[in-house]
Amino acid sequence: MKYTFAVVIALLSSPALRAAEEAEEKVETEVSVRVALIQKATLRRYITGYGTVELAPAQGGQPAASAKVASAVAGVVMEAMCEEGQQVAKGAPLFRLDSRLADLAVQKAQQAIALAQQNSERQEKLVKIEGTSQKQVLEAEAQLSVAKSELATAEAQANLARITAPIRGTVMKVNARVGESVDLTTALAEIADLERLTIAVQVPTAEAVSLKSGMTAEASAGKDGKPIIGQVAYVSPSVDSANDTVLVRVSLPKETGLRAGQFVSVRIVSEERKDLLAVPAESVVKDEEEGTVISLVEGDKATRKAVKTGLRDGELVEVSAEGLKEGLNVVTIGAYGLPKETKVKVLK
Repeated sequence: MKYTFAVVIALLSSPALRAAEEAEEKVETEVSVRVALIQKATLRRYITGYGTVELAPAQGGQPAASAKVASAVAGVVMEAMCEEGQQVAKGAPLFRLDSRLADLAVQKAQQAIALAQQNSERQEKLVKIEGTSQKQVLEAEAQLSVAKSELATAEAQANLARITAPIRGTVMKVNARVGESVDLTTALAEIADLERLTIAVQVPTAEAVSLKSGMTAEASAGKDGKPIIGQVAYVSPSVDSANDTVLVRVSLPKETGLRAGQFVSVRIVSEERKDLLAVPAESVVKDEEEGTVISLVEGDKATRKAVKTGLRDGELVEVSAEGLKEGLNVVTIGAYGLPKETKVKVLK
């Protein structure tokens, strides 16, 4: 069937066609979304980095967590009383050097004391009956004093042949064997307190400005590893000019399961703020006209609202705007591209 141009124009401008178009325009689109509540939360700002687990250095009045055992005198090892992997207490015997000459000196000093003591007592008795002079009494007392001093020196020399653990810990390495000669430069053994660990982290200088001792830090050795809570123990006052970083040491609690030399990630809490209004990060979207916005849901309507964002901690973002309060519903899934005002269906 053929229509003339006039007939086509008449059909397009007919009241029935216009009514159909207006009815179509009035059909309101319904968007399916998911929502969450605006909540109050404690949010933290973190400084992240990577570091190496190390044995703790001397700090806070405590000795270093590792020590190389050496002898204060040269000699020959007569007995080794430790082995690798052994747990030792501070002061536990580790080695004994040949001390025969020192022991002989102790015996002679003890004999000299006995004789000097007898002479001193004899002079004390004689002076009472005027059988000696005061000068001889004083000389006997001086001889006894010298003998005691020589005994103390001989015993100290003998004690130097008995080498003990300077700290408690695990014997990591034994370098000396029975029959070997050692001197003051010989490292007989190495001991480490494996419960006292730190993490050495290089932090960019600009970020290190906000760090100080006592701040909480979280360490993780793997993607699925539970964070280990430690504390910042030291922030270096100097900057490594090679990479513009500052050395930060994080102390760790006991029984972390970490080992010296292990590579870990670290998050240091540089700021913590409580009672902030926060929404899921997926709720916050960018709009060309209004900037950063969220969509609030009341009944079956979603209304876009411009907000200022602040701290982000994991999946939560701080938001602020006039009229925002805890408990309001905000669109999560479906927020991106949502019109300023639209009808929504909240999915359960």
